[in-house]
Amino acid sequence: MKHTTSPCRATALALLAFTALWAWCSPAFSSERSQPSWSGVVTYVVDGDSVHVRPAGGGKPVRIRMDGIDAPEICQPGGSASRDALKRRALGQRVAVHGRRHDDYGRLLARIDLKDQDLGKWMVTKGQAWSYRYRNKPGLYALQQRRAQAAGIGIFSRTHAAPAVYPGVFRKQHGTCYPS
Repeated sequence: MKHTTSPCRATALALLAFTALWAWCSPAFSSERSQPSWSGVVTYVVDGDSVHVRPAGGGKPVRIRMDGIDAPEICQPGGSASRDALKRRALGQRVAVHGRRHDDYGRLLARIDLKDQDLGKWMVTKGQAWSYRYRNKPGLYALQQRRAQAAGIGIFSRTHAAPAVYPGVFRKQHGTCYPS
């Protein structure tokens, strides 16, 4: 007995395959996968760990949160200095963006390299950000943070009236700097 597929069944299978492919390529799924690397120019510095980068090919700037660091909130002590350090270093500069995934705010989490130097690592080395801690792990730049703390530079400077407060703790105590 010869087995044939009806036209309706073939269409349904094709539609199912197309839907699965579309879902796999949608932002909800792609945000968990590694994003391709690309280059662009930093057009805006939001704070010490967030920038906007216009792709080299043109188009709308992409909102990026630097992966692996946490800078002071803009309204907390050290926030403006952290933003200004990143602005002096990166604004108007061509960078390489190595995306990982999107965060809950729609920003691309990425490592950003300027002239083959990791900007996140540079920010922590200069004492302008913490190594991002997660589930009791010290983070990617823990060594650079310990060195900046030992040297008493940036947010770890001994000239501040109070010790630096990790941004997550600051947000729990004071709320967001951006009330809606």
